[in-house]
Amino acid sequence: MADSRLEPFGGIILNEQQMTGLKTPCFVVNETRIEENLQVIDRVQKEAGCKVLLAFKGFAMWSMAPLIMKYLPGIAASSVNEALLGRNEFGGEVHVYSPAITPDDIDIYLRIADHIIFNSPAQVVKYKARLNENKKVKYGLRINPEHSEVETKIYDPCAPFSRLGTTLKNFKESIDLIEGISGLHFHNLCELNSDALERTLAIVEEKFSFYFNKLKWINFGGGHHISRSDYDVDKLIRIIKKFKAKYNLDIYLEPGEAIALNSGVLITRVIDTFENEMNIAILDASATNHMPDVLEMPYRPHILNAGKPGEKPYTFRLGGPSCLAGDVIGDYSFDKPLSAGDRLTLGDMAIYSMVKTSTFNGVNLPSIYIFNSDSQEIRLVKHFGYEDFKERLS
Repeated sequence: MADSRLEPFGGIILNEQQMTGLKTPCFVVNETRIEENLQVIDRVQKEAGCKVLLAFKGFAMWSMAPLIMKYLPGIAASSVNEALLGRNEFGGEVHVYSPAITPDDIDIYLRIADHIIFNSPAQVVKYKARLNENKKVKYGLRINPEHSEVETKIYDPCAPFSRLGTTLKNFKESIDLIEGISGLHFHNLCELNSDALERTLAIVEEKFSFYFNKLKWINFGGGHHISRSDYDVDKLIRIIKKFKAKYNLDIYLEPGEAIALNSGVLITRVIDTFENEMNIAILDASATNHMPDVLEMPYRPHILNAGKPGEKPYTFRLGGPSCLAGDVIGDYSFDKPLSAGDRLTLGDMAIYSMVKTSTFNGVNLPSIYIFNSDSQEIRLVKHFGYEDFKERLS
């Protein structure tokens, strides 16, 4: 039986020679594991008769586009830049949603998008005439089912006073204004199993099914952890098939994490160690620059061969190189003391961390490598430096 403690590291257990050749900090993404995730997702598409899109907000590594597009029909974007990346590098369907779309945005979306999902009836009204002239772009409305499944409020689209989606009250008040939409979109999940979708779908049906006979499609959003080892894939397939049979609508899902879950790591090097009432190690990887969810969510990353504080003989607080006082990854214990030059491997870092990196304080972005766990080949995709920092400024 596989060791579940190694699951976040996605088969990326590198030997000393492989480690020595890496420019740190760096993301290493296992294309073998990405394909394994995609195969699970493709089973859902084929057996349930739905389409699954890659949501760029979770994973947008466009060098993986040829592999991803072997299995998925397209992408879900939340900005013009993401939509352009999808059209130019992935080449499949481009679905767009944003909390607010500007006139400049709509000019671009009308040229490159297949679906545009608006956040409010007012946005539908604002652009409906142009969309009806365009004909080729399908458009819809995001609804807020007002049903929460996510415990961490910063990630709950259905939290009180949410700015995301249209409530039933506002929907009913605007029915005449939104005439012409061909679909609805809802999203209220984050890293959840199919039972959460089942409960949500029951609420969506109860509140909005009176309008389904006017629609051609519905998008179940993201947050479906389809490729997680304990995810009930069979149940998801049953839920989608039952819904399709009942309403005869095309179904889309747009997870980001599920495509790259447990497929990538962040490898960092110890720069210095010292003591201030406890052992402290400064790494070349930063929480605030390279994995901001550690501070925002917050959460504690898995580190290969490390334990909780006090679990192993030597406990260290791991901090980053930026000047932010709170740039701390966490406290971890090790079998031996850390020293300058040691390398640490942080698990499940392909999702969100890669798309949220910043050059705050002039700290370099992590290099990016692709690894193949079948062949053990590792290759550099990109190294970042001064020009990448400079070009963000003026």
